[in-house]
Amino acid sequence: MMKDLWDLRGYPLEETLTRHEERVARFRDIHAGERCVIIGNGPSLLRTDLTRLKNVPTFGLNKIFLHVDAMGFAPTYHVTVNPYVMAQDRDGIMSLPGPKFFSHAGIPLMPENDEVVFVRDIVRREFSPDLRRGWLLLHTVTFCAMQVACWMGFSEVVLVGVDHSYNAPCDPNRLVTAETEDPNHFHPNYFGPGTRWQLPDLEGSEEVYRMAREFFEANGRRIVDATVGGRLQVFEKADFHALFPEPDAVAS
Repeated sequence: MMKDLWDLRGYPLEETLTRHEERVARFRDIHAGERCVIIGNGPSLLRTDLTRLKNVPTFGLNKIFLHVDAMGFAPTYHVTVNPYVMAQDRDGIMSLPGPKFFSHAGIPLMPENDEVVFVRDIVRREFSPDLRRGWLLLHTVTFCAMQVACWMGFSEVVLVGVDHSYNAPCDPNRLVTAETEDPNHFHPNYFGPGTRWQLPDLEGSEEVYRMAREFFEANGRRIVDATVGGRLQVFEKADFHALFPEPDAVAS
């Protein structure tokens, strides 16, 4: 039987997590009042001109390193929480420049350097505004990125590539091994043949997205969804091209 990478019983986590609380603290409100973009991994990225985000603070998730060449830039920050993604794509993730935020499930898997930040996973089911205490890791990495963005002080978060639509069996969170090319992400080898991945939980994702929306709105901030053709209905919709016009359009 293969090891359950979520099972960390007996593994010494506390020393690393205590040390990383200081790293987490350095990011508090460093982008106060700014706008950022969380880049999801849906197929709609192939219909989104991400080159317009080159000078915008961005969060990349999981295997976004597969799209960096097409984007023309690397995300400002990176977030990965699933240990199966970390175990299978450690080198690609670590090739990204800049700060990388990992679930504490990654402590046994990921190298520790100055750009790595391990965040404690908490169990209380609420949006966490204090990343030193930890984040609520539930259903989707995008939700964790929202908690990081809040901690950094961003007043507006824009979602792109969060398609919220999967061609996959309806068995949320089950660990499976892919047998074909991946139709659910921007790259056919994202979860390609032989890759182990956990099936999505769309209802659970909506639950935590509502937590994020309510927290942001209660604190005078907002999250908007500029995903091209996205099916998520939790956040106010926005037009990507209007938010991020081409440079020539801005100049004129």
